[in-house]
Formats: sequence, structure tokens, C-alpha cells
Amino acid sequence: MTLQTRIEILLRLREFFLKPNLEWQACKERAYRENPWFIPEFVELSVQNIAEKFLTEQALTNWTRHYAISSSNSAPKNIGLVMAGNIPLVGFHDFLCCFITGHKITIKASSKDAVLIKFIVAEIISWYPELADQILFAENLKGCDAYIATGSNNTSRYFEYYFGKYPHIIRKNRTSIAILDGTENTIELGALADDIQLYFGLGCRNITKIYVPENYDFLPLLNALRKYEHYIDFHKYKHNYDYHLAILIMSNRYYMNNDSIILTENIAAYSPVSQVNYEKYADIQQVLDGLKGNEEIQCIVGHGQIPFGEAQSPGLFDYADGIDTMRFLTGL
Repeated sequence: MTLQTRIEILLRLREFFLKPNLEWQACKERAYRENPWFIPEFVELSVQNIAEKFLTEQALTNWTRHYAISSSNSAPKNIGLVMAGNIPLVGFHDFLCCFITGHKITIKASSKDAVLIKFIVAEIISWYPELADQILFAENLKGCDAYIATGSNNTSRYFEYYFGKYPHIIRKNRTSIAILDGTENTIELGALADDIQLYFGLGCRNITKIYVPENYDFLPLLNALRKYEHYIDFHKYKHNYDYHLAILIMSNRYYMNNDSIILTENIAAYSPVSQVNYEKYADIQQVLDGLKGNEEIQCIVGHGQIPFGEAQSPGLFDYADGIDTMRFLTGL
């Protein structure tokens, strides 16, 4: 299959995503039933971002030209993909990289996010049946030529053990932070609220910690975060909120909240669902210098960094953990 044909398939997939379709709608509803964290608005957002950021003709053409992808892959490899399941279709970018480079793909889907990717692959195969032996699903990935595995710090040790002797990309836990300078306007704070709260904060590109100048006024930020106060009606989110609020109260620790999210001073980069950590600084450059080479950080939002509101809208060149997946695949 030529590169041009693969691009045409992806453009057809974009059209499929954006047009009303009863079977696709039923699939998205099933994904929510099987994983209550995948509420319909988040599934729609993920699909929309894929369609607009990944699957346009210009984006795909520029992307493949950057890597000088040949018209056909004369020596395709079998790539084993272990997908994460923290947010809807989080593993699609890895699938896309393998597909566009002409490799065979064997996928171990996350039990938390199997419905959507399996439906998408089945749809593509219904258009091009010759792909049935090129895109497979398996519970155990054996006999692959290379592996791309995403998981926790704990599972990464197992990935290293099983896949370490093969070419591989193994990803661990990551999170994202924001650096505020106190000049942010209402629009920027509203966009920051999106970076914090979209997908309930479960993505590695969600902001779980903010750095603020000394004497920072938190009230505008707390007000901006009220746009997601409806989360408190979602029982799984409310359970987290009540639990972590109770811990702070019983520990006699200082906190701020707006009845739907908690802000507390904590140097840890990671924070639980419904909570955001903050740390004060005197010199913003010292903060930036201290973050250099920090392998826990996926992205940094703020003035001079990733713009507010764009953390959860990555493009084709925004590779997880900063590892160029396309370079890896084309170099096999």
C-alpha cells in the first residue's frame, strides 16, 4: 500500500469522525458505559482534536514530507503497541505513526480504552480488507520486531524486562505544570482551567501543579475554575474531591477551594484528581532552570511556553516524552 493510499484512508477516517453515524455514536456511548471516566463530552473532544490536528491533508502531507517517508515500505516491521487508557484514544497517535510509515501493527489495547480503537480499526479494514493481516489485536505481544509501550513507572519495569532486547520506546508516568507570573488575564485563566480540568485531569498533558509568584492572588484562578464546577455532580470525581479534602482537613493543612477543586501548597509535581498543587517562587528563571531535564514533566504552560489552553491539543509533532516516534519507526 502506497503512502498516498494511507493518507487517503486517514482523510476518509477524518470524514467518518465528523459526519453523523449511528454505529459510531453507539460505539462512543458504549465506551462511556465501560469506562465512566470517558464522559461523552471528552470522547467528542478527543475525536475532534484528532480530526482537526492529525487528520487534515495539509498536516499529514507536511508531517510525512518532514521525514521523507517513501511511497512504500519495502521492509515493514511488526510493531507491538501497548496503549494507555487514561483518556479517550490516547494511543491513537502511536497507531497513526505506525500506520503512516507502512509497518504492520499488533495492538494490546488498554482494558480502559479498547472500544474506540477496535471500532476504528474494524472500520478501516471494512474499507480496505487487505489490511486485515496488517493491523491486529492481541492480549500478549510476542514475536514483534519492535515495541512502543506506554504505562506507569511500575509497568515500565516489566516492559523493560520483556521488550528491552528489542528496539523500543517505553514511556513512564508524566504530568504537566504551569508557570504563572501574575499578569494573566481572565481569558488566559479560563484557558488554564481547561488545561487543568479537561478529561478530569487524568492526562499526562493536564496541569497538576502551578508555580506562582509570592503574594499571588488566587481568587481570579479559583473563579476561572468554576467553569468546571459541574464536575462535582459526577460521583467518581466527587468521591475524589471529598476524600482529598478530608485528608487536608484532618492533617490541618492549609488549602483553598471553590467547592469543586482544591488548591494546596505542595512541591510534588503530581496531584490527585480534583486537586492542584502550587509552589511559590521568587525568581522565575530559577524555576525554569530547575525544570530542565526533569523527566516527570510532559509540557510546560505559561507565557513564553505552551500557550494557555493548548496543552490538550497536541499536533502531529508533539511526541509523548519528547521521543520522536516517527524517527524511531523510520530508522528500524
